[in-house]
Amino acid sequence: MLPFPDGFLWGTASSAYQVEGGNTNNQWWLFEQQPRPEGSGIWNGDRCGLACDWWRHAEQDFDRMQQFHLNAHRLSVEWSRVEPAPSCFDRAALDRYRQMVGELRDRGITPMVNCHHFTNPIWLEVAGGWERPETVHRFQRYVHRVVSALADLRPIWLTINEPLVYLGQGWFRGIWPPFKRDPVAALRVYRHLLLAHAAAYHTIHALQPDALVGYAKARRLFTPARDDHAGDRLAAWLRRYLFEELWQRATQTGRILPPVGLGEYRADLADSFDFVGINYYSRSLVRFTPRPWSLFGQETFTPGAETSDSGRRGPYSELYPEGLYRLCLEARPLGKPIYVLENGLPDADDDQRPRWLLAHLLQMRRAMAAGCDVRGYFHWTFVDNFEWTEGWGLRFGLVALDPVTQERQARPSAYLYGDIARRNAIAREHVVRHAPGLLPLFDALSTATG
Repeated sequence: MLPFPDGFLWGTASSAYQVEGGNTNNQWWLFEQQPRPEGSGIWNGDRCGLACDWWRHAEQDFDRMQQFHLNAHRLSVEWSRVEPAPSCFDRAALDRYRQMVGELRDRGITPMVNCHHFTNPIWLEVAGGWERPETVHRFQRYVHRVVSALADLRPIWLTINEPLVYLGQGWFRGIWPPFKRDPVAALRVYRHLLLAHAAAYHTIHALQPDALVGYAKARRLFTPARDDHAGDRLAAWLRRYLFEELWQRATQTGRILPPVGLGEYRADLADSFDFVGINYYSRSLVRFTPRPWSLFGQETFTPGAETSDSGRRGPYSELYPEGLYRLCLEARPLGKPIYVLENGLPDADDDQRPRWLLAHLLQMRRAMAAGCDVRGYFHWTFVDNFEWTEGWGLRFGLVALDPVTQERQARPSAYLYGDIARRNAIAREHVVRHAPGLLPLFDALSTATG
């Protein structure tokens, strides 16, 4: 038996647009309604529609979480529901979020609430969105309303999910709203997102002083395709710095463009996180190309590596569990608790997920044995949901969903994860049954923790 510390959080993660259904007042819904050139829209022309029907019936899945012994869930609040028009706040929407968070608490499930997960009200987009400095104040005002409604329920808080994914997809690659490839505008958005995070961080602490507040940061572990190739090393470093380190360092040092000494300094931004939140799915190998727009690199995968249902496209491809160990070690010097806030696999037939799950949990436990203060793990996701431009084409759920009938069927990995959560430990029998190739690592960790 390989135990975890008392109070360890075994959770799942979701976002409002992907599970609630009926979200028709934000830019993603608008995107779904507009025709796009072939290959640039949502897979198979899918629509979010009813999603997982959580706005009406989330409690049914909360009951299932409880049945699987999960003790935490991460969810987000939809800005366009709370503030459907400028300065017009919907009391009924806030009451529904309060009900959802309270229902989690009633089931012994610790709620983690995220304030921004890729979606904006249409009115905000029309007003210029995150390219406009006024959005910082507007976001702070919205966060104040949300926290005022929920603070006494004592959730853990996230300000923003994957800010540089949002920025990169929308302003560098141009494949998400607002579909731009404009590095000057991207720099403005980056600055405004940082300032909005800082404003939200201090707003939450003013209303819930003992709150844990952080953000969810995507980590891809960009690696040179050829260790002995200077161009590959440069291209991999550039990606890691821009998309993984830049934001983290800014929230440590207070400098908008660290470590450049001439960068703008903001005292309210410095040390503006109480824990390190890691979203990790896969790694990419980077091979040098002479094209500046591609940041001098092309992303590839290890030849012969096992891949997920996404094949060779997207950020969920190569299965590389050791990456989670490496990322936890990188976070340890920050001196903050660590939460793995997203970690998942698109695997519709669940033939990989049990082994994949054990491999990642063992690598996380390996990091803990090396001194990393990991306090929770949130699997993406509990029930199949709408995966942005991949639509219903990628299935991440521990529970399978038919989005037409809303019927659910627990996959074998749900029972495995539930039993780990129930025991607060990985048992040898779990490894023997699902991933015998991992027995040497399991035995070594069991001996070390003795």
